[in-house]
Amino acid sequence: MAKTRSGQTNASLQKHLLESEAMLLIPEAMARKYSAIPIAIEGNALRVAMANPSDIFALEALASQTQMRIEPEPATAEEIQEAIDFNYKAYDEIEKQISNITLPDGNTTDQLRLDTATDAPVAQALNLIIDEAVKSRASDVHLQPEEDRLRVRYRIDGTLQDMFSLPVASATQLVSRIKILASMNIADHHRPQDGQFSVKAKGRLIDVRVGTIATVHGEMAALRLLDKSRATLNLTDLGFLPESLEKYEKMLQVPYGIILVSGPTGAGKTTTLYASINCLDRVGRNIITVEDPVEYRFKNINQIHVNPRAGITFASGLRSILRLDPDVILVGEIRDTETANIAIQSALTGHLVLSSIHANDAIGVVLRLTDLGVEPFLVSSALIGVVAQRMVRTICPDCGCMIEAPAVEQLTYNKEMNEEKSEFLYGAGCKSCANTGYKGRTGIFEILQFSDELRTLLVKGATASELRARALDEGLTTLLSDGMSKVKEEITTPSEILRNAYLVD
Repeated sequence: MAKTRSGQTNASLQKHLLESEAMLLIPEAMARKYSAIPIAIEGNALRVAMANPSDIFALEALASQTQMRIEPEPATAEEIQEAIDFNYKAYDEIEKQISNITLPDGNTTDQLRLDTATDAPVAQALNLIIDEAVKSRASDVHLQPEEDRLRVRYRIDGTLQDMFSLPVASATQLVSRIKILASMNIADHHRPQDGQFSVKAKGRLIDVRVGTIATVHGEMAALRLLDKSRATLNLTDLGFLPESLEKYEKMLQVPYGIILVSGPTGAGKTTTLYASINCLDRVGRNIITVEDPVEYRFKNINQIHVNPRAGITFASGLRSILRLDPDVILVGEIRDTETANIAIQSALTGHLVLSSIHANDAIGVVLRLTDLGVEPFLVSSALIGVVAQRMVRTICPDCGCMIEAPAVEQLTYNKEMNEEKSEFLYGAGCKSCANTGYKGRTGIFEILQFSDELRTLLVKGATASELRARALDEGLTTLLSDGMSKVKEEITTPSEILRNAYLVD
């Protein structure tokens, strides 16, 4: 890695330790155009990290913009892109656009449509809010009106963070703009509504799922951001330990039966199902999905969107799929008895069925199916295996340090890993991770291969504790154990594992 004049390396760029005064000299648009970002001012010279330090035209443009001598330093395009995304914030510009909004005397539909046109300040403000969310790696944007402000929050790495506040009077215009984009009823401010639209943010196509509902202070909106590039994830990207990945891949090689993925909302179930589809043969097999909604689109896969108004539910869609000669069926979620029974019957008649279901752990999935009215002998015949999972935050690579853990974390780790350890890697908090100590997420997994012994126990009416004891005897790695293995590898912290997995062990 190239050394700078001050003896630093481009690690400073990776950690986003850039001088704010230098950042003001080059606008974001120019930084992106020339793949360059200012690092520091030294006398009459400006140090600039560039993907192509020998680009004469870029150097002349930067010198003309800053009226300073440019000292270029090499960096990768990826490092520069990450630094631009993190350091250029548009919060001031958002507030500027909001201040230009003319509040109508009466919120008629025509007035709101005019005030939320594409080139209107409110439209520009919404675009900036979404852009900032994408740059911050947010999965959701919350616009929440309160008594004296509009609270804007981003969900980053599974945790909501307050980003900035806007005048509460701007809430109506912003929500109206969202409704127009999502083809919702702009005149209805009382009933809950949902819809979706697509936007281009930082060169990436983002699908936005929208939900609105009236609160005591006005309508709030939640925007789920779906980055289509994530659909290309492979199983190796999800955080499986090598032995767990090998076990799951063997389950996917079974020609027929049902594989279920469980966990609470936000546990990454859909991501795992999509990654599973990605590793299957999409040329020699007919793969059909029924989803609510279709979050990402794949080539060579037939995807069906649930539409109750058109009579397409998970159950009816699944029943129709069986007449289309499928080899592999993905059902977005098993929610009711009818869907559960049809999915099991599909698995028993020569199809590989993948689906998600809500349960606390792998054994809980088996009992959830029987609770839904599926006969135990049918479950035992059809079930290939279960994946229970959670998402946990990973330690920020820029501020990790060894710290002595609280006693409960030490005891839990020592019990699971059979080794004594008192100090663990934690993130101290820095600019790179917004002082959270975490940056990014990975999965922890509990994978249950349904063996002949477990099938026999289930048919005999065994309890959850008996099934779990047998599974542990057969080598089941629990969520807690898988998580503590990632603690040992210094991927995450004991507190993060206890927060997500302690109750299910």
